[in-house]
Amino acid sequence: MITTILTPPPKLALTLAFSVVMLAGCNGGGSNNDTQTSDANAAVLDTPAATPPGANPPNNSDEVLDEALAELITALNLDAEPLAGRSVPDITSPAAQLGKKLFFSKSLGGGLDTACASCHHPTLGGADELALPIGVEAIQPEVLGNGRVNRSGLPSVPRNSPTIFNTVLWDTGLFWDSRIESLGKETGENGAASGISTPDSGFGIGDANAGANLATAQARFPVTSTDEMKTDGFENGSSNDLIRAHLAARIGDYGIRQGELSLNQWLQEFQTAFSSADDAETLITYENIAHAIGEYERSMLFIDSPWQQYLNGDQTALSDQQKRGALLFFRPNNERGAGCAACHNGTLFSDGRHHAVAFPQFGPGNGDGNNDDFGRERVTGNTDDRYRFRTPSLLNIALTAPYGHAGTYKSLEQVVRHYRNPSRSVENFFENARWCQLPQFKNIADCDALYPDSFANSELALNKLRAEQQNNTSLLQRANLNDREVGELVAFLHALTDECATSRACLAPWIADEVTDNPDNNVLIGTDADGNVL
Repeated sequence: MITTILTPPPKLALTLAFSVVMLAGCNGGGSNNDTQTSDANAAVLDTPAATPPGANPPNNSDEVLDEALAELITALNLDAEPLAGRSVPDITSPAAQLGKKLFFSKSLGGGLDTACASCHHPTLGGADELALPIGVEAIQPEVLGNGRVNRSGLPSVPRNSPTIFNTVLWDTGLFWDSRIESLGKETGENGAASGISTPDSGFGIGDANAGANLATAQARFPVTSTDEMKTDGFENGSSNDLIRAHLAARIGDYGIRQGELSLNQWLQEFQTAFSSADDAETLITYENIAHAIGEYERSMLFIDSPWQQYLNGDQTALSDQQKRGALLFFRPNNERGAGCAACHNGTLFSDGRHHAVAFPQFGPGNGDGNNDDFGRERVTGNTDDRYRFRTPSLLNIALTAPYGHAGTYKSLEQVVRHYRNPSRSVENFFENARWCQLPQFKNIADCDALYPDSFANSELALNKLRAEQQNNTSLLQRANLNDREVGELVAFLHALTDECATSRACLAPWIADEVTDNPDNNVLIGTDADGNVL
């Protein structure tokens, strides 16, 4: 199974590229959702249904559906190899193996209670199953997903956890606002061909310490976030570089940080991974830590979906409902489609750009006042970028609920319906206190009174979307989709799931073992709320 994933057949690229294009218009359906639609044909259902909600599906035979899809595939030139020229590490490589051990070690958490895997576990779709992440100070650090709570009872991380699956396919930027961003955005390079800007360097300025690719650059920052991994008490007031240096010395067991871990066998792990006999102070730097974690993340390639199999020639891989959903997804609005591919295009089913789609602004906010989150504007400083978030990938999207930059929609159907009528969807969210239906919030006392400024902030985001639609800068266009067609689109989105990503046995190579992957006796072996090992 793993071999198949790492070496997909030539037509796989076609499938992926095709999928990406279509989903762009339906842009809310993504795993962690940077959900903003972006292209003139952005898929969205913003008008009443053109046919009765209970209307029967058209009487299309398999042959008719396959012929229509074949025409689209040819017209959109989706036959290109999706991994052409792209280097994908193998999980068995020494660097990726070291990265796995580091990814699951709580020793990289300032308070020794949080690992990268706390918010990005393979069996949770590479994310965490929560609307908003619980990083540091969890009451039960081993509990991941629903049931993970912290001492305050409310999440302090303001944005939904993006999946780490298929990180190797991103060529533009990482995080909801692309604060880790390739300056050149060269196709197939994962940021390796030109400079990478980071929060350390500032927008549009290459960071000399970013590392070899986007994944490596990204691995430098969660450990510096107070709410994600650092905690208030660890290196309070220190620069990012000092925080990283402290963690490297802790892992390396050198300098004034010697002895911070009661058991420390990391030097042998680094010497093996880097084929080096150097001492700890030379070899165990945060640059090498980030590189190893990046290689682990880049090895997580899961693209062998039913849709890809269909592109590879297996016409039985999709149901008739999914085929009709694919036609809706890839057809533009003016051809009776949903126009999703306007933003969700390419191998990754994302244009890598940032769009205002007005998902509910809910949660603690990202420091913009009144629990608001200005999105991409926080990176660029440009007010035109307010409430714009990166288009999420739709690969394996069915595994990463809840959806949106604040994790506000619990199902793909809710996401698609948002695109049909954003205003009505947001109104329903607040009128019915739908956040209280999310497992993370439903047991909180006075749940319906949480974040009282959220509705006003969401109205501001809706106003932004309306203004962009009026001046024709929005890719979120009207589409007359009835309830049956909504179901067809959702069915197609489920066809973007790699079966391996649903199987604990298949994911096992990417999950740390308590014995063999535990150099410091601080490995995170995640469980659900009932104590079952993930």
